[in-house]
Amino acid sequence: MSVPALLTVDELTMRFGGLVAVDRVSFEVAPNEIAALIGPNGAGKTTVFNCVTGFYRPTRGEIALARPGLPPLSLGRLAGYRIGRAGVARTFQNIRLFPRMTALENLLIARHTALTGATPFLSIVRSIAGLLGLPASRRAEGEAVAVARGWLVRIGLLDSADREAGTLPYGAQRRLEIARAMCTEPALLCLDEPAAGLNAAETADLARLLRDIRDRQRIGILLIEHDMGMVMRLSDHVVVLDHGRVIADGTPAAVRADPAVIRAYLGEEESAPLPAEVARDLGGEGGR
Repeated sequence: MSVPALLTVDELTMRFGGLVAVDRVSFEVAPNEIAALIGPNGAGKTTVFNCVTGFYRPTRGEIALARPGLPPLSLGRLAGYRIGRAGVARTFQNIRLFPRMTALENLLIARHTALTGATPFLSIVRSIAGLLGLPASRRAEGEAVAVARGWLVRIGLLDSADREAGTLPYGAQRRLEIARAMCTEPALLCLDEPAAGLNAAETADLARLLRDIRDRQRIGILLIEHDMGMVMRLSDHVVVLDHGRVIADGTPAAVRADPAVIRAYLGEEESAPLPAEVARDLGGEGGR
């Protein structure tokens, strides 16, 4: 029996005036799966991401998140800030940490919703409880610190808990941003080029962290990434866009052999052989 999809994108279309940036895009992300959204520059990847995470409201189509035990949510109909509360977290191509706050403080910010509540009424009640120093508030604060410190351990930054985030090495900042997203306890983690600017060793560390998150948190991960070697080695499932449309959707092995994908990246005839250096980039196996 197939596992129900965690994320379903159905006939997603996004227009900007007369420009169709995304044209009837459909795909699914399963629970406990790393799915990659790839394609040449201008293919529509970031537009799809921005629709899924609430930065854009789609022109048409459906985006649904189905968490286990809960009714499906139509993300395209929610306000952007509510999508985060619904269980979707994201990072950005350019790091967006609070550079003058410590590593620990950056993670505690992400626990704010858990501390203050998911509704305005609960937020007011819990804020008052915090000001009064009530036991329940102190307990919640202690739990938030424990969660944040636990993530610092997992990303190897516990010794840097009190360092300003902006002073950390670039690779450490990348891991910290992912940990901050995970402190919101998402069902779906969306990563926009997480390996951008990383060296080979840092990229390998990142891949290990993402597999660990998939396997221990048992969540879905959707990523955009230009490092094709990493994509093909890490992903369970790859969706390829070109000119705003899906041209391939399947396992890494199936996608890297798809003539439409080769044409999209190389602009060559279907029968042309794949150059060795591109074959290496598109090589590798899935992440399981």
